[in-house]
Formats: sequence, C-alpha cells, structure tokens
Amino acid sequence: MSNQGNLSRRLGLFAFLLVALVGALGIRLVDFQVVRADEISKQSLESRSVTQTLTALRGEIRDASGQVMARTVFRYDVNAAPKNVGPVKTFVEGVRIERSVQDVSLELATLLGLSLAELASKLEGNSEYSNLAKKVDAQTYNAIRDLEIPWIYFDKFADRLYPDGAVAGNLIGFVGSDGTPLAGLERQYNSCLAGIDGQETFERSREGVRIPTSNQTTQPTQHGGTLNLSIDANLQFFAQQVLANAVSKLSAEWATAIVIEVETGRILAAAEAPSVDPNDPGATSSLDRGSRIFQAAFEPGSIMKAITSAIVLDTGKASERDTVIAPDYLDLDFPGGWIKDSFSHEDFTLTLAGVLRYSSNTGMSKFGIKVDSQTRYDYLKRFGFGATTPLRFEGESSGILHPAKEWDKMTNYATLYGQGISVTTIQMASAYQAIANDGVRLSPVLVDSCVKEDGTLYAATPQQSTRVIKKSTANLNLELMEKVVEFGGVGKNAQIDGYRVAGKTGTAQIQDGLGGYGERYAISFYGVAPVEDPKFVVGISIFRPLGETNSLQATPPFVAIMQQALKQYRIPPSTTSSRDIPSDKTGK
Repeated sequence: MSNQGNLSRRLGLFAFLLVALVGALGIRLVDFQVVRADEISKQSLESRSVTQTLTALRGEIRDASGQVMARTVFRYDVNAAPKNVGPVKTFVEGVRIERSVQDVSLELATLLGLSLAELASKLEGNSEYSNLAKKVDAQTYNAIRDLEIPWIYFDKFADRLYPDGAVAGNLIGFVGSDGTPLAGLERQYNSCLAGIDGQETFERSREGVRIPTSNQTTQPTQHGGTLNLSIDANLQFFAQQVLANAVSKLSAEWATAIVIEVETGRILAAAEAPSVDPNDPGATSSLDRGSRIFQAAFEPGSIMKAITSAIVLDTGKASERDTVIAPDYLDLDFPGGWIKDSFSHEDFTLTLAGVLRYSSNTGMSKFGIKVDSQTRYDYLKRFGFGATTPLRFEGESSGILHPAKEWDKMTNYATLYGQGISVTTIQMASAYQAIANDGVRLSPVLVDSCVKEDGTLYAATPQQSTRVIKKSTANLNLELMEKVVEFGGVGKNAQIDGYRVAGKTGTAQIQDGLGGYGERYAISFYGVAPVEDPKFVVGISIFRPLGETNSLQATPPFVAIMQQALKQYRIPPSTTSSRDIPSDKTGK
C-alpha cells in the first residue's frame, strides 16, 4: 500500500513538473511568437541583412555633336580569400559538378592575363584577402562572376575616362582618384555632373551567400546629368595640333587659339599648348593644367589698334579719308613722353586704313587722342575689357583696365596701341566678334545645357548682347582691317585663297616683374572671315617665342585653323572683292 502510494505521489509530482514545463515552454513560445515576435524577427533580419552603397555614375561631358569627352564607368578589383580556396561545387541542370582548384585557376588566370604560377602565389596562405587584379573592366568582371567561385569577391568603384585624351583637357579639367572634381568644367559644373549614391539591403545565408530574392532598394540611385558644350571636338583637336607645332617650332612658353562663331558667340575651339590629358594630369606641370584662354592676361600690343580705330570712327573723330602725319618717332608734350614705331621710316601721311596696314603707333596715337580718355574707357568697357565674362570660368582673369581718371599722361596714349592695359584671349576674341557682328557683342557661349537624368533641362547662363558700335562703323572698320591682310600690309601672310580676310597683327613686350619691359614678347594675330559675311573669329597668341618679335609668325596657325573652320562648316568662298580704300595721301 505504501509503495503504491509513493508511486502515485511520484507520478503526480512528475505530472505536475511536466505540466509546469509545458506551461513554461508555452509561455516562452507565446513570448517568442506573439509578444516579442516583431523584435526577434527584426534582430534575426539584422543579423542576416547587409546594407551597401549603390554608387552613382558621374554624368558625361559632350561636345556640340554629342561626342563623349568625359564619362564614368565601373571598374573592379578582383580579390580572393586564400583561406577558403578549394574545389568549386556547382549545379548544372540539376547535376552537381565539382571543379578542381587547378581547373578554376586556369580559367581565372586566362581571364586576368596572369600565368598559373603568378595566380598560384596569390592564392597561397590563410588570409581572407589577396588582390588578384585591379581595375578590370565590366566584361572581365562579368566573365569571372559567371564562374561562381565562392572564394572570389570584388570591390567596385567608379573610374572617370576621357576618351579623347588631351582634347579640350584644359577646359574640361579632371577629377581625383576618389572622384572629387579638381579643375575646369568638372569642378565648375559639379552640381550638374555629380550623382547621388543609393542604398540597398539584402540577406545572406549562414554560409555567407547572397539570397537573390532578398534585394530591397532603400534609396534609389540618381546618376549625374549630361553637360553639353559648344566645343567642336574635331576642330579642337586640329587647333591643338597646330598650336603644339607652333610652340615647338618657335620654342615658345605657351600659345592659345580660339574660334568663335560670329553670329552666335559660341566657342567652337579653345586650344592650348601645352595641353593636359585629364586621364593623367600629373604628367603635366601644374602651370599648364588650367586654361590660359581665360586665366592669363597679357598686354595685347597692336591687335588693340583695331579696337581704337573702331572707337575713332564711331565717335566721328575721323573718316576713312582723314589723314595724320605719322613719324617713326613722336615726342609728346610732357617729360619722358615719346612713342616709336617698330621700324624706321620717313614721315607718312596716313589714313586710318594706312595706320592699321602699317601698324603705326605714332599714327594711331594721333588719331586716337582725338577721343577723350573717359569716352575711350567707356567704349573699352562695352567691348568687354576689364571684366570677366558671364562664363565665370574658374580662375578667370578680368585683365587690367584702370579707370580713365587714373591714367597718367603716358597711359593715355599707350592704351591706344595696346600697352597700359592687359587682356585675356577670350576678351580680345569677344571684342573682335563684336566688330564682325555688326557692332553687337554677344557674351561667349561654352556650355549649352545640362540635362539631368530625369530629362530636366538646365540651360546655361542666358546670353547677353551689347551694342558696342554702330553697324555702319563695324562694317567700315572691318574693311579697314582687310587692308592689313592684303598685299603690302603687316598681316599679308594671313591671306586665305578664295576668302576675304580681315585682321590685325600684334607684338607686345612682356613686363619683367617691376623692372619694366624685358626682351621677350607675345605675338598675336586676330582675324575674321569671310569679310562680306563674317562667320568666324580666330585668335592666336604665342607667348615668349625664343628670339622672335615678328607677329607674322602668328599668322600660319591662324591660316591653318581658319581654313579648317571654313572647310569643316562648308562656308562658300567669297564672291565679292574688297573696296578700294586709301591708305595714304596718294590714295594708295
């Protein structure tokens, strides 16, 4: 009886404990599956989920025809985890296949361009990281990825490419290894070109394998916009080649060439020598990486005389038949004041056309001084001197144009023939564009638009137009400039078969610090064609050619580039002849 009672008590106790255990487990199960279900699910997901950045592509830079001048592609570093290297097991049509390390290595080595021995040495050891190759392209990446090797993984990054190398490199600029824009239009228009990275999350299995169906984009990627330029890449390339040859031939420090479409103000080419290849900017001196067309100011010399003659004509201080006596040396009416022509000659009696044709400093001074200094200053401002352009290119120089009230007696004369003032290539080309465009200066165009990824169009700065001189003045001044290029003029080497050309040569001594002018020069030629219906302004400036002071050396690059522009844009030859305008008192 007592044994049976003890058994009953033990069974009762066991039953009680069993019920208690089941109850506790039930409570825990309810706690896990009901009360804390969301929290536990979240913790489990967090332990399995991975968040990664989806890199946005930087936008393209294109020329006027849509040719890509800068683009971003993805590159991949190929890495291995040597500690996990082993046979690769895959299923093909439901059949399990095992590939040996040697077979896999042979496929890898072929794709990476490595020998088996080289690859084997990279796969040895117990580390979790060994780089097999850097910056492989998307095609190689896809081929390796398709091999499904679990111990191979990749690091993806964006790589900026400039397909045309140095073509327009001084304008476009470049980015750093981390994608940060460091110069040029890349930096100025970063708000257009830069994208916004996205994010995605996905889950990994216990073996670390990505679960394909678990992808979830938490922030969409916004790629950068497309920057459309006015530059003609083909003409730009040609101009850079011409300039490079000129710099080499003349042993010059640098040179610039610009082509502006007269009727639109569009910059079709803005060439520099030396130039920079944005793919490898470190190979170029830091002094040569910017754009001197915008950033370098210099005294223009006699190319300024075309501007002075326009002012004289527009104010009515002289007509095409008025003359002055131009000696080779002119004493002025104040101590230390004198002006000299570049060559010795007897006194000339010259018209404005003759002054331009022979590039007489004394003659231009006698004509120009008839216009008071404040009026001349106001004209120079309207021509665009002394201010940056609306392009606001980074580091752009405004040049130097002091207010008229600050001009001393010598500066009052010197500005007439291109001293006592400094200009940039873009300023001078823009001033010539005004003369060629019936007296209306259009603000230059370099960027046409930015088109964002969603198609939103952001136009560049609205173009400004400024009436600088009367239409009749502009046309007459262009005819006077044509005499410079005709036989006997200082710019006779700028003639182009079949086309009427107008222009002006310039030679300017370069200031040597505070010590005055040195023995080195800047030589230039700026011209327009065809005269009867102007299409292009081409400006050439060559800085410090070794032992060279003759501005005629700037005409061969002008002729080559202008000819190319006329040919490329199919401008028909001139069908009219220049008008007979006297250069001196004899009527010649």
